[in-house]
Amino acid sequence: MAKPSSAGRLVKKLTSLATRDERFVVGLMSGTSADGIDAALVKCHGWGHWLEAELVNFICVRYEPTLAERLGHAAHAGVAELARLNFDVGEAFAAAALTLLRKSGMRPTDVHLIGSHGQTVYHEPPQGDRGGVTLQIGEGDVIARQTGVVTVSDFRTADVAAGGSGAPLIPLVDWLLFRKPGAARLMLNIGGIANVTWLVDDLAGVRAFDTGPGNALCDEIARRASHGREGYDADGAAAGRGTVHEEAASSFLAKQYFAAQPPKSTGKELFGRDAARELAELIHGEKGGEWFKGADTLSESDVDDLQATAVAVTARSICDAVRFLPRTPDLAEVLVSGGGVRNQPMMTTLAELFAPVPVRSLAEIGIDPDAKEAMGFAILANETLGGGPGNVPAATGAGAGAVLGKISVGF
Repeated sequence: MAKPSSAGRLVKKLTSLATRDERFVVGLMSGTSADGIDAALVKCHGWGHWLEAELVNFICVRYEPTLAERLGHAAHAGVAELARLNFDVGEAFAAAALTLLRKSGMRPTDVHLIGSHGQTVYHEPPQGDRGGVTLQIGEGDVIARQTGVVTVSDFRTADVAAGGSGAPLIPLVDWLLFRKPGAARLMLNIGGIANVTWLVDDLAGVRAFDTGPGNALCDEIARRASHGREGYDADGAAAGRGTVHEEAASSFLAKQYFAAQPPKSTGKELFGRDAARELAELIHGEKGGEWFKGADTLSESDVDDLQATAVAVTARSICDAVRFLPRTPDLAEVLVSGGGVRNQPMMTTLAELFAPVPVRSLAEIGIDPDAKEAMGFAILANETLGGGPGNVPAATGAGAGAVLGKISVGF
């Protein structure tokens, strides 16, 4: 009997991609704020120590309102709804990738790989003898089928299976792209959750962890204040008008997570809507709790004070986290990415807290601060294709390095 004509087809396809001198890779990411999909087109040469990567284009595609609302309830959804969301989010990610390519003047056949982080709906890090679990939706097979491009997805589970938290996963990317010989840099990403990477010459010396809330508290307050019309405090305007409630900030920062030693990771389970309501109650008492339930109990100035205090909590928790990092070499600078870059009171407070160490937007070294995470998952997909580990065990707590992600071929 003749051998099937498709014999070796998968191996040939992946070998062809892996042996190219240059690959165009799309990175797709939606963070804990769950407000849209970041899509980055990255040109990659090589991998590991020899990686050269260039950001070609970047867009952010907002979730369709009904899908965004469904995602807001995903943590409490039934099995049928979660399964449907997995496919619907996969379709949204595929559409974002195709939109990016169209705006870049490229066709799907011009692209060699997609790396999709997906949308986190639940994340629980290891606790004692109890292993961690994590769930990102946005079906990779749907993305691969609708784009025709080999897709790597579900990056976090391999690290969790190796005993890690599954987060943060960008430290390897930080080290590959942003290490500066002879100097220590702190890479700070302020998404829904804030995370830091301590960068030094040697990868073995890299440390990273989630510091706590990033934009999460501010975003929850903005949604409630606008009755869902706004997902964030634009430019930190409300926070800039408000006054920090020092007693409430100190009480909130007494949470056990802030004192816990790294490696550690967190999510909206700990710093989402319930935490924002708790902060409101610390400041405004019962009125704050009732406001989050929908009552008209807070004035505009009360909300401004709540936003100002949320910014103070976030910035102080980030700066306080430095105590968990090595003392040498001296920190040269803090480079900030993520949506928090646009919150002016946040950046001003960070600059004051870290002084005299400069705090700069990643834009100052030529990278769009909104694009870094999506760019990172394009690079992690490229590392997976090369067979190299994508996690940093010292950052996630995993027992070993792990090749990350699952591969969907789309044929």
